[in-house]
Amino acid sequence: MQTETKRWTLVEMLRWTAEYLGGKGFHNPRLNAELLLAGMLGLKRLDLYLQYDRPLSPEELAEFKARLRRRARREPLQYIDGTAAFRDLVLKVDPRVLIPRPETERLVQEVLGWMAGREGLEAMDLGTGSGAIALALATEGPFARVVATDLREDTLAAARANHEAAAPDAPVQFRAGDLFEPVRGEVFDVIVSNPPYIGEEERPALDAEVVDWEPRAALFAGVGGLDVIRPLVAQAPGHLRPGGLLALEIGAGQGAAVAELIEQTGAFDTARVKQDLAGRDRFVLAERL
Repeated sequence: MQTETKRWTLVEMLRWTAEYLGGKGFHNPRLNAELLLAGMLGLKRLDLYLQYDRPLSPEELAEFKARLRRRARREPLQYIDGTAAFRDLVLKVDPRVLIPRPETERLVQEVLGWMAGREGLEAMDLGTGSGAIALALATEGPFARVVATDLREDTLAAARANHEAAAPDAPVQFRAGDLFEPVRGEVFDVIVSNPPYIGEEERPALDAEVVDWEPRAALFAGVGGLDVIRPLVAQAPGHLRPGGLLALEIGAGQGAAVAELIEQTGAFDTARVKQDLAGRDRFVLAERL
């Protein structure tokens, strides 16, 4: 590809990139090409076709080639662009944090639906990662305070940066520590978490974009995927007010097991397992007795 001597138009670059990524086994290579080029130029995908004959400048071409090399190594588009959309927020993401998923947006919606008509609640987001859940709850719900925790300080640095950039007025506090250590002696109206829940036995079947790039500590939780959820559920009653909500994102097929863990505490009403849009177990919600 003699890019140094040719002025590539947007449509030519799209066509070549789609063929290149298709040859490397990418699913939806055209979509990948569109997202990669649009992200680099700060355009919407439609704009690429409205400006189809626009030539790329030498600087744009060099930047695009660098991004394409990264994508060819299966680096996620969100890390290449440095941003990910989550509900009404645009968050900065990099390999320190898990890329927010649409399923987690549904988890936030479940919590907001539960708290409709209530005021001045306090919430804990356990394992906040990018800060997505905490910031969404604090900006969309009438929370007086949201405490967001994570095990790693570098992850919390990313979450704090998102707080400052995306929602500086949101009443969110960030604390480092494992499980409930950072909130010892405190109780909340809501405990919400998207914990690690993928079983180690599932690793070989996962896409390279996930396994090779996203933080493993945010993904895997031992054989069966419940090594974090077990102690989380066991300790949650001590940090929830009566009538308070425990809301968890879980792995497909874990609904019955997590509901049983909740029942074993003797501290919750009947757990409700909810599915995602694909019909897979994805959320468990239960109220503190």
